[in-house]
Amino acid sequence: MLVTRFAPAPTGYLHLGHVLNAIYVWETARASGPDARVLLRIEDHDRARSRTTFEAALLEDLAWLGFQADAGVTRQSERSALYERALEGLRARGLTYACECSRADIGAGPYPATCRDKKLPEAAGFGIRVRLDSTIERFEDRRLGHQEQRPWEQCGDLLVRDRDGNWTYQFAVVVDDWLQGVSLVIRGEDLLDSTGRQIQLARLLGRAQPPAFFHHELLMKSATQKLSKSDGDTGVRDLRAKGWTPEAVIEHARALAAHSRPAG
Repeated sequence: MLVTRFAPAPTGYLHLGHVLNAIYVWETARASGPDARVLLRIEDHDRARSRTTFEAALLEDLAWLGFQADAGVTRQSERSALYERALEGLRARGLTYACECSRADIGAGPYPATCRDKKLPEAAGFGIRVRLDSTIERFEDRRLGHQEQRPWEQCGDLLVRDRDGNWTYQFAVVVDDWLQGVSLVIRGEDLLDSTGRQIQLARLLGRAQPPAFFHHELLMKSATQKLSKSDGDTGVRDLRAKGWTPEAVIEHARALAAHSRPAG
């Protein structure tokens, strides 16, 4: 049985990129048969940026567009005990360590394992990282074909809880997809580089068979220019205020997607 998910972060209003993702998620599930399921997950792991007002607006706009999930809403902010349990499993195997480095300390490159052997205590103000190895992760993307990634070279040891105590996207999404039985992850191709590290982390957690992945195109105004929220033409709320219908918004997202695909 296919299980996929729509998982927006409540850090802003629903925009046309979300709409395109929803189109892919729901249409793929409905085409897969009556047993396929779409889960709705609010990825509010970032407590500093997440807002309940944004969540309420996201859910309202999603319902207005006609996208209905097959189960109740789950929120990452309510799943901390599950993340703690997953982290404890990694900790018990000696795969985690405390990290005192800030983003400024690390710079633009992959994390250089500065704290790997410092044996720092897990305490307030310290992050927690998971040790990755040099494995080459190979997978087939359902749109982009064969992929090979080297997570250790791309990002270094993964941060799973930050210095403020927030669970990171990379960790929360892997735990959620595993525990919720997600078998197909559908998302924009800007997240393609995260896939190898998420496959490796899932394996360390105990998920032997990772989900399948489909990374769709991003919405573009031109060959080089992405749609921007600041332009005022991507927000679903803005389009609703101008009198657009749900059908018109969905078709607009489809048309922009067709424009964004490379010719040939």
